[in-house]
Amino acid sequence: MKQCMDAENLHRRLKKIIGQVQAIDRMIDEDIPCEDILSQINAAKSALHKCGQVILEGHIRHCVRDGIAHGDPDKTIEKFTKAVERFANIK
Repeated sequence: MKQCMDAENLHRRLKKIIGQVQAIDRMIDEDIPCEDILSQINAAKSALHKCGQVILEGHIRHCVRDGIAHGDPDKTIEKFTKAVERFANIK
C-alpha cells in the first residue's frame, strides 16, 4: 500500500539499481573480468534487498500497527507473517 511506503526514497533507490544493472550490462560488452561483474551483481542484489527492508519496515509501522489497533489482530498477524515469508524467500 502506497501510504505505508516512503515512495520518494524507494524511487531514488530503484533508479540507482537500474543504473547499476545497466552498468553491469555494459561491463559484459566491455569484456570486464568476471569477478568484477559478479561483485557489481552482488551490489545490485544487496541494494534491491535493502528496498525490500524499507518496504517491510513501512508495512510494520503502518499496516501492522493499524491492523492491530483498529482491525483484526489475528488477520493482521497472518498477513504480516506472509509478508515476512515472501521477503525471506528473496535470494
